[in-house]
Amino acid sequence: MIVRTTVKSIQDIMRQDVGVDGDAQRISQLTWLFFLKIIDDQDQELELTKPGYRSPIPDRFQWRNWAANPEGITGQGLLDFVNDALFPTLKGLPLTGLPGDRRRVVRDVFEDAYNYMKSGQLLRQVVNKINLIDFNDLDERRHFGEFYEQLLNDLQSAGNAGEFYTPRAVTAFMVDRIDPRPGETLFDPACGTGGFLTCAIKHMEGAYVRTPKQRERMQGALRAVEKKQLPHMLCVTNMLLHGIEDPSFVRHDNTLARPLIAWGKADRVDIVVTNPPFGGREEDGIENNFPTFRTKETADLFLALIVRLLKDQGRAAVVLPDGTLFGEGIKTRLKEHLMKECDLHTIVRLPNSVFKPYASIGTNLLFFEKGRPTKETWFYEHRVPAGQKAYSMTKPIRLEHFQGCIDWWGGTAREGRVETEQAWRVPIEEVKARGYNLDFKNPHAAADDHGDPEALLASLARAEAEAAGYRGQLKAILAEALAR
Repeated sequence: MIVRTTVKSIQDIMRQDVGVDGDAQRISQLTWLFFLKIIDDQDQELELTKPGYRSPIPDRFQWRNWAANPEGITGQGLLDFVNDALFPTLKGLPLTGLPGDRRRVVRDVFEDAYNYMKSGQLLRQVVNKINLIDFNDLDERRHFGEFYEQLLNDLQSAGNAGEFYTPRAVTAFMVDRIDPRPGETLFDPACGTGGFLTCAIKHMEGAYVRTPKQRERMQGALRAVEKKQLPHMLCVTNMLLHGIEDPSFVRHDNTLARPLIAWGKADRVDIVVTNPPFGGREEDGIENNFPTFRTKETADLFLALIVRLLKDQGRAAVVLPDGTLFGEGIKTRLKEHLMKECDLHTIVRLPNSVFKPYASIGTNLLFFEKGRPTKETWFYEHRVPAGQKAYSMTKPIRLEHFQGCIDWWGGTAREGRVETEQAWRVPIEEVKARGYNLDFKNPHAAADDHGDPEALLASLARAEAEAAGYRGQLKAILAEALAR
């Protein structure tokens, strides 16, 4: 059974339904259905391996009891069951209040979910196709996980400024440089669909997790918040796909809605990896939670929060736009605060095309550690591969494109760094002299030769004279035509 073919056929069925309009609705519909199948498959395995385990979903609404039979309920009866019974029950699941309560996971996923399909017959066809996937089969789960990544990538057309999807090469590179370990508290305060979390899980499983105890420590130290319903649902499902039994650590909330001063020592974390929404503005009143850095710009507020949240010696990797580097006012105060509280040791400058097609904006990867002020910052200019003008949908950025930066990095201690045609060092004195403007251009890049200014001005004058001549000819032709 080919997972990709199965999911494609499901999408084709959904396109026939008049209630499903566009990629975002189709993927939202797919996700809550997949979620119920995945969690039921996981429940059945846990019932066998954990004595006394009970599913968080009441018997009647478990996938195995209403969806698994291909000849089961269909048509209007299925629609009535889903809309009038399934959704109200799952939205209102009573919580136990115990740690690791999977009921919270289910309730949060369905809190703002919606059944868009209007045809019970088509919904039954979709359900039957989903039944073909066994999420307890490691090979099928791996193939579905790969396809799920592509599904998230497809959301580029449904989101704004990368709010749904950060290229996996970027998340993988950032996590690799941060090098999280089981037991270290890792937080993504704007987690989207969970790209940084999945990369962190894969990194730790590949490098450090060797025993069930280590895996338990890894899972227990993950933290995440997502404000919007669709990416939150996608993230929780993503966690289940990666074998996380209790994804209740992914909260459906607005991290910025809590006053900055309310984040105390108990909330401190070892690691922050995130791509906060940039270009967005928060609703009225949120800025009052940040009295020292009063602004509505989302990325600025998240940067202030990250500095506060890090423990002493805590480390962070954050995606931020060019505007943060050269911005003034509140941005200047923020950068000064960041560089006094943390060692902003590295800024990787990315080309504008990394986030295409949904955002063509210069972005930067900021790496910093809390507990000592910045003495110098290294800049590394990432370039598009030779022979390629820009990254695109057909030629996206890949992890191997970062290999030059990884080789230059200097290991975990960042030792032996040298200036190259792509790397340069800026001491803090120079940053201060520029008013904390961090928009430092590569001093080793050859300046573009635009030609002799006098020759360029003469060429411009000739072009303007030629254009004036054409305008005169056009006026004469029009005047002659109107006179007839």
